[in-house]
Amino acid sequence: MGLLGSVFLGLITVLVALLAPTVIHWGTIAGPFLTPKPTVLGEGQGPIYIDDTVHCEDVHHYTPANLLFTACEDLITTRFDWFPGLGHLEAEAAGRGSIHVIDPTTMKSSRLAFENFQGNFVTHGIDVIADPKHADSVYIFAINHLPNPDFLAASAEERQDIPAARSQIELFHHVLNSKTVRHIRSIRHPLVYTPNDISAVSPSELYVTNDHYYRDGIKRAIEDLWPFAKWSYTVNIQIDDLDLDSGSASAISQLDPESELRADIALSGMWNNNGLGHGRNVDEVVISSAIGAELYLAKIHSTNHTLSVHTTIPFDTVTDNPSYYVDPYASEGNDASGFVVAGISQGIYLAKTGHDIHGKDPMQVWYTRQNGSGKWENKLLFEDDSERIRTASAAVLVPIKPEGDARQKQAWLFVTGFLSESMIAVKVDL
Repeated sequence: MGLLGSVFLGLITVLVALLAPTVIHWGTIAGPFLTPKPTVLGEGQGPIYIDDTVHCEDVHHYTPANLLFTACEDLITTRFDWFPGLGHLEAEAAGRGSIHVIDPTTMKSSRLAFENFQGNFVTHGIDVIADPKHADSVYIFAINHLPNPDFLAASAEERQDIPAARSQIELFHHVLNSKTVRHIRSIRHPLVYTPNDISAVSPSELYVTNDHYYRDGIKRAIEDLWPFAKWSYTVNIQIDDLDLDSGSASAISQLDPESELRADIALSGMWNNNGLGHGRNVDEVVISSAIGAELYLAKIHSTNHTLSVHTTIPFDTVTDNPSYYVDPYASEGNDASGFVVAGISQGIYLAKTGHDIHGKDPMQVWYTRQNGSGKWENKLLFEDDSERIRTASAAVLVPIKPEGDARQKQAWLFVTGFLSESMIAVKVDL
């Protein structure tokens, strides 16, 4: 072998050595060789199916009121034709979903009636935060994947150059234990084009992820497959303060969605940044790289509203919307607080199953907390082969009070997915 041949062989060897861990990791995440092992549940562990929760992609536990909030598609059929989050872009098929409140003590879902809100509502990520002025109320931010009116009005030939979606964010206000949710305003900005999830700092500031840089086509497929396609980013949005006590709520709702707000890139250079959640304190945000199967703990810099990642937690499956569980019964040496993250376990097949109303999408829910030495330890909380629940994109824990001096912590795990026909609840050991 000549000198050039030796150099070439050496370069190939180095390249393989560099890429092998990434390829192996991606193969694990994609799940082509995985055999789902449905979690065996004992008596009284569930699953309990929550009625009227069709295709609810996200769920949040609002602990002050012990209520769960979710946004649902409501119909089993529409998401398979129109859901930009999966690249389904038949705009005429867009539906109208709803916001639900679930009582974890009764396991019942209540659908909230909209006030001041019309048109399509194609749901994805949400966030729920306290109303700082009214203890009995919350603000709800929700992604809404609207069809682009310019696309709908164009001819078939013209549509080739017009994005099918014009996604935005809806801001709602809800008085706890009431039966309605009032629309405050829509939020739209050119930096937010493939929104996935939201983490709100206040009623007038939020972070939102773009899960892809490209909406469709081969370049979007490359983003899904190529670990170095770190083109998407997280955006910080600031809105003019909202004074609902002034009686101007109706006027606010009529604002142009792009008016009276500012947006900047808060974090870039991530592969498929996806779910967002609140961290362990007000200065921390948790971000998931769905296909990268990692959670990133990021610090909020209040001076310029940017984010900087300080901790990375890897997993062996797709990571979607994360949540942080605070153990209300924590004691020294026995604190079950940790992060919960759900995801599909055979994502390699989603491009096909995502268009099949009868398809199967196995799932897993993971829970991670720090041990005494500060190392993050991952535990598989629940797994299914798609018979009990299809897909999983969000999960939250609702604590169960320990009996006596029992050290074993338990909780009800609520799991939902972007293609699940019903949210489920199962009892788990932490």
